[in-house]
This record gives sequence, C-alpha cells and structure tokens, in this order.
Amino acid sequence: MKKITLLLVVALVISSCSSLGQSKKKKKEQEAAAKAMAQKNAEAQKAKDKKIKDYNQVITKEAKTDDGLFKTHRVADKHFFEIPTKLLGKEMLLVSRIAKLPSGLGGGYVNAGSEANEQLITWERFQDKVLIKVKSYAAVANDSLPINISVKANNYEPTLYAFDIAAFTKDSSAVVIDVTKFYSSDVRALSGLSSQMREAYKVKNLDDSRSFITSVKSFPMNIEVVQDFTYNASKPPVLEDTESISLQMNQSMILLPEVPMKPRLFDERVGWFTTSHYDYSSEALKSDEKRFIRKWRLEPKDEAAYNRGELVEPIKPIVYYLDPATPEKLRKYIKAGVEEWQKVFEVAGFKNAIQCKYPPTKEEDPDFSPEDIRYSVIRYVASTTRNAVGPSVSDPRTGEIIESDIIWYHNHLRSYRNRYLLETGAANPKARTLDTSDEDMGEMMQMVIAHEVGHALGFPHNMGASCAYDVEDLRKPAFTKEFGIAATIMDYARFNYVAQPGDGDVRFIRQMGPYDYYATNWGYRYLSQFKTPEEEVATLDKWILEKANNPIYRFGSQGSSFDPRSQTEDIGNDAVKSSTYALKNLKFVAENLPAWTSKKTNDYEDLKELYDELLGCWSRYVGHVATNIGGVYENYKKPNQAGDVYNVVPKAKQEAALQWLLNNAFNSPTWLVNNTVLENTAYAGYTETFRSVQARFLNRLLSFETLGRLTDGTTLSDANYKPLTFMTQLRKGLWKEASSGQNVSVYRRNLQRAYLERMEYLMTGKMTNTRGDDFYVTSQSDVPALVRGELKALLAQLKVAKNGGVNLETKYHYDDCISRIDKILNPKK
Repeated sequence: MKKITLLLVVALVISSCSSLGQSKKKKKEQEAAAKAMAQKNAEAQKAKDKKIKDYNQVITKEAKTDDGLFKTHRVADKHFFEIPTKLLGKEMLLVSRIAKLPSGLGGGYVNAGSEANEQLITWERFQDKVLIKVKSYAAVANDSLPINISVKANNYEPTLYAFDIAAFTKDSSAVVIDVTKFYSSDVRALSGLSSQMREAYKVKNLDDSRSFITSVKSFPMNIEVVQDFTYNASKPPVLEDTESISLQMNQSMILLPEVPMKPRLFDERVGWFTTSHYDYSSEALKSDEKRFIRKWRLEPKDEAAYNRGELVEPIKPIVYYLDPATPEKLRKYIKAGVEEWQKVFEVAGFKNAIQCKYPPTKEEDPDFSPEDIRYSVIRYVASTTRNAVGPSVSDPRTGEIIESDIIWYHNHLRSYRNRYLLETGAANPKARTLDTSDEDMGEMMQMVIAHEVGHALGFPHNMGASCAYDVEDLRKPAFTKEFGIAATIMDYARFNYVAQPGDGDVRFIRQMGPYDYYATNWGYRYLSQFKTPEEEVATLDKWILEKANNPIYRFGSQGSSFDPRSQTEDIGNDAVKSSTYALKNLKFVAENLPAWTSKKTNDYEDLKELYDELLGCWSRYVGHVATNIGGVYENYKKPNQAGDVYNVVPKAKQEAALQWLLNNAFNSPTWLVNNTVLENTAYAGYTETFRSVQARFLNRLLSFETLGRLTDGTTLSDANYKPLTFMTQLRKGLWKEASSGQNVSVYRRNLQRAYLERMEYLMTGKMTNTRGDDFYVTSQSDVPALVRGELKALLAQLKVAKNGGVNLETKYHYDDCISRIDKILNPKK
C-alpha cells in the first residue's frame, strides 16, 4: 500500500513539473504576441500622429482667431473649427440663406434673405474623424424604453460630412478640423440652387477658381459663414453670354437651447403653424402623432407678478430690425406694423413683448448682418414681385421660433394702391386717384406688415374670420372703426368693398381684430402651474369652449375649397349680398376708370393695368358666390361639443347662389365691355377674355367634386340640393334664349359651347386626383347618366328653337350645338 502511495506522489510531481514548463512556455508566447501587438499599435500611432498633428503645427502664430460658439481660425487660405468636446453631440440648427443673387433667379419669390434649407445637426466624434450628422424628430421615444432602440435603428441619421481630426488642443478639451473644403464645395444640402434651378439653368458644376469663403465669424451662440459661389451654367437667368451664375450664401449655425421650451399641443380649433413627430412611447396600439404649435419663447421676468395678473416684460422680447435698405419714408409705417402686436400681447400678460428697431450703424454694431441668425429682420427687397411673406425658423423639438425674416417686395405697394382704387373707389373719394396719399399708403403698408408679423409669430391664414361679420355691419362707420372688416388681420380681407356711396366715414382698410387677441392669449399665455404640455390641455380646451359658439373666434382653414365661409379675399357672412354690393361698386369704378387714369396721366399704361385687375376683382366676387354650390360648412369640433363637424350648405342658399350666377356671371357682361378702355388698350381678344373667365366658373360648377358633394348631400337628407335639380336649373338658365325665342349674343354663344365641352368631359373624362383621395369613381357614378339626360333634353329644345324667329347667327349656332350633342351622345356614329 505504501508503495502504491509513493508511486502516485512521484507521478503527481512529474505531472506538475510538466505543466509548469508548459505554462512558462505559453507565457513567453503571450508576452511575445503582446510585444508584437504593442509594436504594431505604436507604428499605427506613429502613422496617425503624422495625420493628427500638434496643435501649434496646425494653428500657427499666423492664425487669425475668432472666439465664440467654436473658436474659428484662419491660417493662410484655410479655415478651421476648434470644437469643444463638451459641444460634441449637442443639437444645433444649420440654416442656409441666400445673401445675394442674380436678378430673376428662381422666379419672383427667391430673393436676398430667402431660406434654402434648415437642418438639425450634431457634431459627432468617430475614431479619428468628426462627423456632421443630420437629425430628425419625425419619430421619437423615451430613452428609457426598449422601443427607443428600434426607433433609432429605423431612423438612422445620415452623415452630411466627415472631417479628419487635424489636431487636439493641448488639454484635449477640443478637436480641430479643417472646414475649408466643406464650405468651399458644392454641398447640395447647403446650396442655394435647387434641383429645379440646376435643371432649368443647365448648371454644370461649381467653378472652384471663382468660388471662395468670404468670411467666418463666431458669436457666443452661433457661427456665420459667408460663401461666394460661381457656377458654370449654359442658361443662366441673366447675362447669358457669361454662362455663369454667381450667388452669395450665408450659413448660420446656432446652438439650440440646452433646456428646450415647454411645447404647447396643437388644437385645430385655433389656427397655428405646427411641428410634429410620431411618439412611439405611447401605450396605445399605435404611435401617437404629436403636433406642437410654433411660437416664440416668452417667459415673464417676474413670474409672481405675472401670476397676479400684472403686465410683465418677457425675459427675452421679440425684436425685429429694419433692413438698412428700407426707404426712409416707409420706416415708421413698418415699425408701427410690427408694434401693432404689442397691445395684443398684453392680453397674454406681456408688456413690450415685441419691438422694432432701426438698423444699427457700423459704430453701434459692426457685425450687424441681415443674414445673421441672431437678428430677425424685415427685409426690403428690390424686386418687381408684388407680395410680402413672413417665414420663420423654429426648433423642431418643441416648435420654439428662433428667428424670422419678413420679406417686403418693393412693388407690393402698387398692388395695394390699385386694389384700394378698384374696391373702395365708389364709396371712398380718397381712393379715386393714382396718387394715393402717403398717409393712406402708409396705413396699408402698416397692416400688411402686421399680417406678415402674424405669420412670423406662428399664425397661419384664418380665412373663416371674414365671414364673422354681418354684411350690413360693414356699412356702419362705428362698427367698422371698432371691429374692422374681418375678425383677424390674418384673413385676406384687405379692403371694405361692401360699403356704398353715402354710408359715411366707414373704415376701408383692414386692422387687427378680436380673434388676434384670443389666439395670442391661447398660444402665448405662460402657464407655469403645468409641467407638461398634456397638463395644459384642460385649461386650453376650456378657453376654446368659452368662445365656441361665437363666429368671431372661429378658425377657417385656407386649405378648404368647399366651405364658402373660408375663402380668400371675401368679407361678410353672405356672399350673395356682399358680391351684389361689390358689383354695384365695381360698375361705378369701371365707368370712371378712364377719368381717374388716362385723362390725368396722358397715357394708357395705368388704365390697362387697372382694367385687367378690375376683371380680377369681378372674378373674385363671382367666385365667392360659386363656392356655395356643392358647399359644405366645416366647423372644427371635439366630441364634447354639440353639433356636427360637417354640414351641407342649405338648399335655398345654393339655389340663390346659382340664380345670382346666372344673372351676374353668365349673362353677357356688357357693362364690363368698356369701349373707351378696350379701344385704347387692346387691339383684339375681348371676347376670348370673357369666354375664358366665364368658362372657368362654369367648369367649377360642372366638376366631379361639386357634383360628388351634391350627391353625398342627397344621401344625407332628401331635403338637400339634388344634382339633378342643380343641373336642370343650370341648363335652363344657360339656354334661356332657346325657350324664349331670343337671339344669342357672341358671349352667350361662347359660354354655351363651353357648356357642351364640359358636359362631354363629364361624360367621358376621368377625374384628376390631386388630393390623394378617391372620393369619386366617375364611370360608376350618376354623373354620366345625368349628363346624358340633360343633353337629350337640350337637344330636343334646340331642334325646336332653331326654327323659331331667330337671326342667322343664332340659327347656325343651334345647328352646330345639335351636331356637337349628337357626337357626344353617339361617339361611334
């Protein structure tokens, strides 16, 4: 037994020695491998060190440095950003604007100050590179939830650009990158030339020899880069022989707030521009679409006083600067237009919330630039375009408006002078001139600026506001002076075209209205007692319900093509009555137009321009009535409110609208055919002009959409206006000469042929679906049957009428119409 034990001990000792030897051998192998790896890493580091240099080798003593959000350096012809590592991953807004451009580039609405792109970006470190990543808030989820992993995986952020790290600061607190190539290359996401422009102007490429970085300036919260670019282009908008397009771009990069503004949830019953995202954190069985209103961040300096109901100045007021290019005599009116909103903001508890300042001198602010994102500017553009716009830049996370540039085009005032004369001249002697007073022109400009500022504050057009007032109230001086001519400045209700001669001192120019105060309080009232947007909803909903039954506070979308109360350029709650007054006024103006223009100027240029615009006025008044046919009222509501969202326009109102159109739009427009005007401004084309205008409204009435809505209305109630009733009444009205034995004038003959062409289209055509819906499958609807029945009835009528006591032109016309109808009904004959 002892022998066996001894043998086992010896075996264990031998085994242990063998294992120890193998372990030492393995250790030596591992050490050799580690040494080889270290040597390899050292060699790689040496290679990298050649690429990433010492700070002093990159940012030399010759560098011109500007300190701000990032330090920016210019060394010879290179530009560097020194990005603090603490700012890596921070969200910033990159806004590309056109600073200078050639005349005509992109059409009338592209100008100095136009925004080309807006992107949310972050600067990210990846190995030995820095990336610009473009972020989106289209889809979000709480970081703590597992689904956030999927949201990120299915919304991977594109890399806009990748930079090699050129150096680190000595304390490694910042990375240095060379941004020269990025800002001097044709990066499409920063370019002022859209794909359409590139194609239209046959742009070949950016000419590097004629393109350069003009300046780089760094400020505490933003960096501004100005680029001068010249492109080779075969068909430039001007100076074609140069085959070049030169423009100057301004790239603004601003750090977004570390603590985002508490957003306010959108409610469609109050009009606001919005930003939206899909929230996958929802417990519902789908992602929630959350829409936040776009507004400025107004917070009271003294919260306690604010909560007591006192007027308090905001911590950061909204400040607009006038463009240095603004003509001196117009500046006071623009400033007044901005500050129209001061008293409105007082309803929301803020004093001096919005201000307008004259442009600083070089001594006051040598860095002032309209393109600098720190400044909101009212740009004055030397352009023949007749318009003004009020865009803004907002934080996509919350809807906080960061900056806005309101654009005023130089020729826009001429439009207002013309409209003032045409729409108010009958009742307003001050408007009967081409030399409108500075006071009146200034007030018009003031109100246009107030309208555009409204857009920049977050308000879209409220086209329902002009329907809030009774038509007869618009003829009362006291009412119009207190309430204006529409319930908001945000409607297209520019002038009081209803007031009649002898009504007295009524207001003719629009002004701020009660809806503006209501919507501003709803969106800008600071609610510190609530910590989340969701907690605010009950209070905001209560404010809406308190005003819900008052049409003054109703919001009507501009996008509505079917609600006759939400139309552009209309005023009053009854389109038939308003347009009757309007045409009465327009007839007076038409008679006097030569006396107010050509007889004063001794040329016909203004007469021709105003006569063309007079036809536009007539068309608008007709259009306001036409929308009632097939119309549907839209009232935004929540289920806790009484009544339906959609209601068909009553039958009697639709029939009255049709009769008005037959009497005023589809009769021969003899009063519009002013020989004094036409014989001196146009050698031909009169009849075609009126044919096209009349046919446009006829085609709107005889459209698949209108007939489809009439059909839908019939299914809801037998008391609604039926498509057959409408089409029969329309036919009898358009062809009344055939039943009365009268001759048909050239205007009516043209209109009747337009009717037949439209009926053929309804019989054989297909609806062009521009909205993405599929409401009307026309080949299977009642439309072809209705058309066939109406054409057969007309055919029988014309066969009798052609043998009546009519002139030869009318007889030939009827023969032609009979032939046309026969071909429509029997296309294979």
